[in-house]
Amino acid sequence: MKTTETPAPLPAESGAPITKTDFRPPPPVKEKKEGTVLNVFSHGVLVIWAFMVVMPLLWAVMTSFKDDRSIFSSPWSLPDSLHFDNWSRAWTQANMSDYFLNTVLVVGGSLIGTLVLGSMAAYVLARFDFPGNRFIYFLFIGGMSFPIMLALVPLFYVVNNMGLLNTIHGLILVYIAYSLPFTVFFLTAFFRTLPTSIAEAAFVDGASHSRTFFQIMLPMAKPGLISVGIFNFLGQWNQYMLPTVLNTDPDKRVLTQGLVQLAVSQGYKGDWSGLFAGLVMAMLPVLAAYIIFQRQVVQGLTAGALK
Repeated sequence: MKTTETPAPLPAESGAPITKTDFRPPPPVKEKKEGTVLNVFSHGVLVIWAFMVVMPLLWAVMTSFKDDRSIFSSPWSLPDSLHFDNWSRAWTQANMSDYFLNTVLVVGGSLIGTLVLGSMAAYVLARFDFPGNRFIYFLFIGGMSFPIMLALVPLFYVVNNMGLLNTIHGLILVYIAYSLPFTVFFLTAFFRTLPTSIAEAAFVDGASHSRTFFQIMLPMAKPGLISVGIFNFLGQWNQYMLPTVLNTDPDKRVLTQGLVQLAVSQGYKGDWSGLFAGLVMAMLPVLAAYIIFQRQVVQGLTAGALK
C-alpha cells in the first residue's frame, strides 16, 4: 500500500503576502544548562555553612530551657519541660538585668557618637579638598591596623588620669575612639558614591554646609549608616577586653563581664542552665538587629558597586 507524501509548501512569490502556513519556525532547540555542577556545589556549601551557624544557636536556645541534669545526661534531646526559672534566675540572681542595662547605655551612647562623628569626618574627607586631606584619611586607616592590646596599658593610665575609670561615660568615649577608624573608612567610600548635583543645588538655593549635610546628604547615606552601625553594634556589644581593663566596678559591669562572672561564680559547680539563659539574653538583641536591618545592610554594602 502506497502512502501519498504531502509536498512541502513553496515559498511565496515575490510581492505576494506571506501567510502563517508559508513560514514554519524551526523546532526549539534545548539549551544545555551551563554551570550546573558549580551551582550545585555552591548551594551545597551554603547549606552546610548555614547548618554550622544555625545549629549552635538553636542548641543554645534549647539548652537554656533545660535543667543542669538534662544538659549533661541528654545534651542533644529536646527539654522534657520548659524551665523558665532559668531565665528568671539569670535575670535577677545573676544580676543580668543590671549588666544588660549597663550594656545598653554604653553601646547606645557610643553607637550614636560614633555614627555622628564618623559621618561628619567622612563627609568632609570625601567631599572637600584641603591640605592634609589624604594624611588625615590614611591616619584613620592606620588606626584600623593598630592592635588594641598594645594600647591597653597607656589607655588605662590616660583614662585614670582623666578621672573616667570605672564610669559609663568613660567607657563610651573609649568605644567611640575604638570604632571611629573603621567608621570613617567605610563612610568615606560611601559618601564618594553619592551624587554631587543634589548638594550643589542645595548650595545654589542658599543652604549652609551643615544644613546640606544633615538634611540632604545624611538621609541619602542611610544605607551606609545602617550597615556600619550594625558592624559597630556587633563589635561593641561583644567587647570584652576594654571593659575588663577599664571597668572593674562590679556595679558597672557589662554583659560580657557578667557572663564570665556567672560562669565562675560557683567554681566547678556552675549554674549551667542559668549561664545558657544569660547567653541567649545577650545574643537575642544582636540577632534581632540584624534581622530587622538585613536589607539595609545589603544595600549599604553593594551601593558602591552599583553606582
